[in-house]
Amino acid sequence: MTKKKITKWEPENFELEMNTVWSFPQRGDWATHDAKWRGNWSPYIARNLLLRYSTEGDLVLDQFVGGGTTLVEAMLLNRNIIGVDVNDVALDRCKEKINFEYEGKTGKVYIHKGDARDLHFVPNESIDFVCTHPPYANIIEYSEDIAEDLSHCKVADFLEEMIKVASESYRVLKKDKFCAILMGDTRIKGHVQPMSFEVMKIFEATGFKLKEIIIKEQHNCRATGYWKTNSIKYNFLLLAHEYLFVFRKG
Repeated sequence: MTKKKITKWEPENFELEMNTVWSFPQRGDWATHDAKWRGNWSPYIARNLLLRYSTEGDLVLDQFVGGGTTLVEAMLLNRNIIGVDVNDVALDRCKEKINFEYEGKTGKVYIHKGDARDLHFVPNESIDFVCTHPPYANIIEYSEDIAEDLSHCKVADFLEEMIKVASESYRVLKKDKFCAILMGDTRIKGHVQPMSFEVMKIFEATGFKLKEIIIKEQHNCRATGYWKTNSIKYNFLLLAHEYLFVFRKG
């Protein structure tokens, strides 16, 4: 596979976020980043988290690696990282995204096909930072026939499976280290389903201590056309934010 030629290696005028409301109108287009993987998080999020909660040479885990954003940022910031996903399409994309040479790069990338609920291939307390963005139940389905894909689960089933995800995250993470997870909510029959806070409570019940709740603004929720009409007709607001929870293993 031919190495990609990169002309822009980092964001312009980057500053570390200093408060609990994050907003990135320009989602980020440096290195190999793009928005072609539906629902992938902005590289600004991954960069902020990696810089705040890990150091060079640390071993990071993203067990819902999806489009590979966290892998690319870990490489650029000299972190080692394990990227896990059940979807071969996602893993192929990840391999494509990390196919570049970067002067001074020391971080290693390990891509593994696996299930976030069963990380048996990751030893106990071997991870310095968990940094991940799971699917939001079945809001976006990422495959057609992969039984282990949590994006096929309805909300109640998804939350039940996230208990296993939280348990594995806790097991592999070193003591006093951090786990960051981005989650959103959904609406069913006109009523908000607070999946994000349910996931937060699941991680707390596992033993994690909540360090931060960050509100992340979404920029693809303009009230136009169909959604504007229905928002007024059925009297509901468009969900335009997600929650980024940062936990610490005590």
